[in-house]
Amino acid sequence: MALRDRIFARVYDRVLAPLEEAGLQTWRAELLADLSGTVVEIGAGTGANLPHYPAAVDRLVLTEPEPLMLRQLRDRVDRAPAGVDVTARRATASSLPLGEGEADAVVATLVLCTVPEPDAVLAEARRVLRPGGRLVFLEHVAADDRPERLRRQRMLDPFWPHLAGGCRLTRRTEAAIVDAGFRITSITRESARKAPTVIRPMIRGTAVAPA
Repeated sequence: MALRDRIFARVYDRVLAPLEEAGLQTWRAELLADLSGTVVEIGAGTGANLPHYPAAVDRLVLTEPEPLMLRQLRDRVDRAPAGVDVTARRATASSLPLGEGEADAVVATLVLCTVPEPDAVLAEARRVLRPGGRLVFLEHVAADDRPERLRRQRMLDPFWPHLAGGCRLTRRTEAAIVDAGFRITSITRESARKAPTVIRPMIRGTAVAPA
């Protein structure tokens, strides 16, 4: 791991704590509340979603490519509801350890902004999802409705990934999900209070894989 990645992994929870208290925890809980069956989470990080998975999830596969993040994630797998079969695997979001059509849902929270090739990641999500399976997402995006904020995002975008684990500020994730062949069934656009202004524009919702 590069030094910057080790530092980012160690401070990640502390940096996100004010955002979690300001609304992210609630958004995570709402998004995950009705999941069931086999679920795979991409870029699970240190496990912020773990307390919010419902008992109806029979099997939960958590994937994370960074070793230090994965170590912290494995230390926290006991946060999952009792009775849920949980495994934490080292894997990139573009190469998931599941077979074709094996998952009922794929969860992506604050990860599609960081992956080098979001189109490849979304294609992989489609591969592992059963027909009609769900992609559940919570992501910060380009501020297309706020020109001044978008200008600041574009100005900072060449430097931001070096400070924030590869995160890009100007991703248009909603369009990427649609272009990947998913049908968005619900979406909420909201500003994340207490977040730096350049990452406040957020989208969260559900998209369905082709039947």
